[in-house]
Amino acid sequence: MTQTVVQQPTSKAALISVSLAHAENLCRANRARLTPIRRRVLETLHNSNRPLGAYDLAAALAPQGRRMAPITVYRALEFLIEQGLAHRLASLNAYVASSQANDGRGTAAFLICEACGSVSEVSSPELHDAVSNLHKSHSFSPRARLLELTGRCAHC
Repeated sequence: MTQTVVQQPTSKAALISVSLAHAENLCRANRARLTPIRRRVLETLHNSNRPLGAYDLAAALAPQGRRMAPITVYRALEFLIEQGLAHRLASLNAYVASSQANDGRGTAAFLICEACGSVSEVSSPELHDAVSNLHKSHSFSPRARLLELTGRCAHC
């Protein structure tokens, strides 16, 4: 019996390339279009080292052509969130690319460092089960399963 080893990309560019390919496949499977604008917004989120607001995204996309209207950015973000490719962090009023394949049924937690501004996305079956049990015990139907925890990261 032979075992296939899949090597994970190591550079940031390679990781982004894999994420964008995943986004293309997910959209195709969902019969949705990852238009060039949506793709650029997603790529910009992946390239950023911090969460970005819609106006930050519009400014970041400006060097690649004329300045994109904020409403266009908001529409692209709405699409990306619907597809599980991006998340809105309400406490920061900013957006991040999803670092994990999220089919909308999982629970994502974001660890937000108040000192350096870093954001890490984490999830686990235990977290998902705990949140699901909480919803069931209170007869609550969540629109989204997203937790934001603020504090200090290990580096700070």
